Amino acid sequence: MSSPQANLSAARPLSAGAIALMLMLCLTWAFNQIAIKLVLPDVPPMLQAMIRSMGALPVLFIIGTVRGVKFFERDGTWKPGLIAGLMFGIEFVLIFQGLRLTSASRAVVFLYTAPFFVALGSYQVLGERLGSTQWLGLGISFAGVALAIGVPQANVDSQVLLGDLMVVGGASLWAATTLVAKATRLRFAAPEKALGYQVATSIPILGAAAWLSGESITHTPSPLSFALMAFQAIWVVGTTFTLWFALVKAYSASKLSAFTFITPLFGVVGSYFIMHDHLSLAFGAAAVLVIAGLFLVNRPSQTAAAPADALLNVTKT
Repeated sequence: MSSPQANLSAARPLSAGAIALMLMLCLTWAFNQIAIKLVLPDVPPMLQAMIRSMGALPVLFIIGTVRGVKFFERDGTWKPGLIAGLMFGIEFVLIFQGLRLTSASRAVVFLYTAPFFVALGSYQVLGERLGSTQWLGLGISFAGVALAIGVPQANVDSQVLLGDLMVVGGASLWAATTLVAKATRLRFAAPEKALGYQVATSIPILGAAAWLSGESITHTPSPLSFALMAFQAIWVVGTTFTLWFALVKAYSASKLSAFTFITPLFGVVGSYFIMHDHLSLAFGAAAVLVIAGLFLVNRPSQTAAAPADALLNVTKT
């Protein structure tokens, strides 16, 4: 059963500041994919993710300490925090392993099935109901992402389909982590503490995955790789992930998650300028679809607002 706080955030429209912040987060996460690719020749993926988490943990502790966060206070958040951490770690294992089997373009599209899982989970767990217009918006945005990346693709074998399935699994865990942060006592914890559980728990999971995969660093990484790893640890995980969880606590999880459809569009543009990837003529149409979909998702809906109308009849879990 959803809580009054969850229903209030579901009814709250995204402010101009929240929209601007989400655009910044999407731009950062899009460049993060490029940063990962640039570092891969020096640091393999699982080790890269583990080092990123190890670097982010002290950043979270420093920021939280300055803000007066009591990391070790007994507040009943350790159980959901551990669950979120396990999902956080396994999420990246599935995504990176899936990338070994499927193409990057297919992986990006399947990763951004996450908003659908969030929307479904929000209805069941949080009482956030999307109207038909908002579901249509999700579908249009996803179609825009698919068009921008250039799928579907022909000649897909069982190995590629297995990779696709693993990436979808990672997307579902991304959504589940968002819902756990929203629907459990983690919603009362500071964003630094909520994310700290996940980052700390992911370190041994990613380390074990790297060991089982036989990953190793065979040479000294370049200065660029060191800089990009610092960018991932300090800014991406330590800062933007914290901001994401702060937004999740304050606004509708479904509507915020829908904004992540913009991330691969930024990624396509960034890959064009930085990695000289091909930018198709269909990109303009794809951008229009994504923006139109986001408009529909964030358009007020009487159906979507239903849980807020019954707020006084909802008991706290």
